[in-house]
Amino acid sequence: MHGADDEQFLEVLGEDECLRLLRTAVIGRLAFTEGALPAIQPVSFLVDGGRILIPTRFGSKVAAASRGAVVAFEVDEFDPVDHTGWNVTVVGPSRVIADPAEVAGLDALGARPWAPADRYCYIAIPIRLVRGRRVSRRPNMAAGAAAHAPAGAVTSPV
Repeated sequence: MHGADDEQFLEVLGEDECLRLLRTAVIGRLAFTEGALPAIQPVSFLVDGGRILIPTRFGSKVAAASRGAVVAFEVDEFDPVDHTGWNVTVVGPSRVIADPAEVAGLDALGARPWAPADRYCYIAIPIRLVRGRRVSRRPNMAAGAAAHAPAGAVTSPV
């Protein structure tokens, strides 16, 4: 748990760190438009080269809404007790991959749809615009030094 001597700070992440974190997440969220309204759905995914691949049921609302539309994809991790965490968002045009030969090739990568499906396709989103942020806690250096000093030691500023 954090204390009054901890400092919370926000870090804007570079592209390399965003891509690294993107590959660590298990479940993502796809934001798309459905009936002229925003919609968000949890999805399984994988990162393949410069694109995100999302397996989904063929004919699903996600597949229908994603045909050529610009979508947003987000992953995150957070600690609700410490109020720290990170998020990464990718925005780009989507493409539905439904060709059976191409789907079979992507199946070999190991992704499966979030919900069971007899027949599924993939949504591909090129990683063109990626942004991320991390909220961390940095202990107060003076308080940290005093807390870790040997018993009886005197700490003072240099």
